[in-house]
Amino acid sequence: MAHSVIAPRILCIGIPVRDLTFRVEAVPARGSKANASHLAEICGGNALNAAIAIARLGGRVSFAGPMGDAQETSSGFILERMRSENIDTSHIVRIPDATTPVSAIIIDATGERTLTIYRDPALWTVELPDADKLLADCQAVLVESRCASFCTDLCTEARRRGIAVIVGVDRAISLQDGLLTAASHLLFASEQVQETAGIPDDGEALQRLAGLTPAFLAATRGPRGTIWLNESGELEQTPAVPVQAVDTLGAGDVFHGAFTLRLAEGGGVRQALQFAAAAAALKCTRHGGGLAAPQRVEVEELLNMPRGTTLGRMPRL
Repeated sequence: MAHSVIAPRILCIGIPVRDLTFRVEAVPARGSKANASHLAEICGGNALNAAIAIARLGGRVSFAGPMGDAQETSSGFILERMRSENIDTSHIVRIPDATTPVSAIIIDATGERTLTIYRDPALWTVELPDADKLLADCQAVLVESRCASFCTDLCTEARRRGIAVIVGVDRAISLQDGLLTAASHLLFASEQVQETAGIPDDGEALQRLAGLTPAFLAATRGPRGTIWLNESGELEQTPAVPVQAVDTLGAGDVFHGAFTLRLAEGGGVRQALQFAAAAAALKCTRHGGGLAAPQRVEVEELLNMPRGTTLGRMPRL
């Protein structure tokens, strides 16, 4: 393996979610009903899905962020699952009388997902532990963009210490958002980069944002791969790995986690993007959101397959 003997430690910052997933042939029309063929209760949330991916791919993971009251059911369920994935939960802050987020997710026959989620506004009042405690022995920080209000100062301090800060952007952000300049790497989805920049073209949107931040910029585009700016400001593309997708839930989060880990191991952005594309592709071949993240050996085997190989549905290891 190319990565170091001592796995890098990565701090993931986000808001965990309890996911209820329903598989259906088609998303029901407004005001109608549909019978689900399968129900699963899993843990989710952007940063948590990424943390699970990092742990399975060989990294050491610590998680920081708010969760609901210590007596509620959802937070207990999520914490138990996190510990089973060897994620350090000692930096999670419980908010008295608050509710851990819950989402209802509908996954259709093509693997596309539709969801609704409730997040308690009280969660944004969280104060994270001291930076010295959080950043000790830390090689990278991976952050959900929605957490800017309570983690931007920490990210700024991480950059001051030379620690990479990767922001997974899954919704449009303000051009005044502190994470725009506190990040070393910004990973957008296509729709979000266009909405953030106000330009209906991925490449042009990235180039506009490059004038506002020194961070590495990329936009994921599902089966069309990833478009990104190199050190010379030129657009490049990393292709996606062809798959027969059955469930896209959490694929972007797995991509972010895999990218962050490979970067922390000393890989360049090109290598990290290829590694992330393979990890995300494998996740799409099976159900389970972030809990369907692949193991390291699977990703490395996929990267060694002949180009053009298309993956069908894969079992979980």
